[in-house]
Amino acid sequence: MQDLTIYLAGEIHSDWRDRLRSHVDFLGIDAHIEYVGPQEEHGRSDDVGEAILGEQPGPHYRDLMGGMINNLRRRVQMNRADLVVAYFGTEYKQWNTAADAGAATAMDLPLILVRDPQHSHALKDLEAFAAVTVDTLEQAAEVVAYIFE
Repeated sequence: MQDLTIYLAGEIHSDWRDRLRSHVDFLGIDAHIEYVGPQEEHGRSDDVGEAILGEQPGPHYRDLMGGMINNLRRRVQMNRADLVVAYFGTEYKQWNTAADAGAATAMDLPLILVRDPQHSHALKDLEAFAAVTVDTLEQAAEVVAYIFE
């Protein structure tokens, strides 16, 4: 049995990570897959700066301190990863996904970019860095499964 660590990059407001894990499980891959990623609890992610460093002088610094700690987590988790799956959904702003995908390419990590075709033009520069671009989470799971064939 092989091991693979996948960083799941993207927004934390929907259940896309659970859906991807379910698709991968359904395919019955003969490997141990560990999933890592950003803090998935939205409140904890937003509040971590003040929770650790104390009250900040305003919302800008509150967000900045939280962002710094979240970026540290992102870097550590990505350094553990063999592969990044970056999901660009249609419902939420995707700033975090773009940051994660950009970091993955800077770290020379293989990137599976999942995006709805309607975002093809907006994501053309990231798509140029991706190892593969797919339209659905099911397709992303099939790409992961193919690695182990």
